[in-house]
Order: sequence, then C-alpha cells, then structure tokens
Amino acid sequence: MNVGFAMCGSFCTYAAVFPVMEALSKKHTVIPIISEASYSVDSRFGTAQEHRDRAEQICGTAPLHTLAQVEPIGPKKLLDILVIAPCTGNTLAKLAHSIADGPVTMAAKSHLRNGRPVLVAVSTNDALAGAAENIGKLLARKHFYFVPFGQDDAQKKPTSMVADFSQIPQALEAALEGRQIQPILL
Repeated sequence: MNVGFAMCGSFCTYAAVFPVMEALSKKHTVIPIISEASYSVDSRFGTAQEHRDRAEQICGTAPLHTLAQVEPIGPKKLLDILVIAPCTGNTLAKLAHSIADGPVTMAAKSHLRNGRPVLVAVSTNDALAGAAENIGKLLARKHFYFVPFGQDDAQKKPTSMVADFSQIPQALEAALEGRQIQPILL
C-alpha cells in the first residue's frame, strides 16, 4: 500500500509524528510530503534540514515539497491514502475552501480526484475558535476522515486541540474501509 504522509508546520508535534511515520514505513511504502513551512522554517524544535533529513531517512526518499512534485499524485493514482499529520489551522482552512496553493493542499486536491481517503490529524491552537468551522466542513465532506483529537492544554490554551497521533494506524485502516474511527473527540 502507498501512503502519502504530509507534514505541516506544527513543529512542536514532530516528536510524536515521526515515530508514527516510522511505524507505517515498516508496513507500507510511505511517501513524505512537506509544506513550505516544514521545508524552510527552523524552530526551537529543530531545523528544517533536520526534519527533511529525518523524513528521508525514515521513508527512503526525499520529501516532496513543490506543486510540480505533488500534482501527479492524482493523475497517476500514486497513493491509496493521504495522511496529513500534523494538520495546522491554516491547512484546515485551505482544505475546507478547496484552496490548493501549496504542496500539502495540492497533494490532497490531486489525491481526492480519485475518491480516495484523506486522513487529517489536527494540531491547531484555534480548533475551538476560528478553525472550528473548517473542521466542521471537513467532517461533513466525503473522503475526509479524522484522527481522534482533543484539548491539549485546556487551562493555558483553551481553544487548542491536537490529534492523538498514536491512533493514526487504526484511523488509517478505518478510513481505507470508509469508516470514521470513534470517538472523534477525546
């Protein structure tokens, strides 16, 4: 099975996301895809180069990071499923409004043309604020599935939510069967 694994710029979650990518790569062909921010932004959680190198080491191939690289995903039917983990509020908004102006959103658009599943692992500080509408739109849209998510720090960040990345493998299997893993909210 070919799994696209798209990473957006929620750098604080990479320590939890990379082990899941690694576990999936032991069972499937995993094709890494990274957003512009992931490709170029250094943060206190590591440099962009370190993140690119780690994805390449895990998957055995350099991450796709341009529109030209991801556009063939749909026409060539390259993926069975696309995982977006972490999926930021910015990417949620673009997906909800069919905006495909970067590698992650273009990969999703291209992949969706074949009616194949997209698995979203939310990580955003405004999930219970501005991003809530976009989460709702994607929950109601065909071919979108969610990794269960919940508040990560209700006292200090009352509108923030993050997926339980450890549930990606189970959520992936369910999505391939056309099912949403339950419960969605933790």
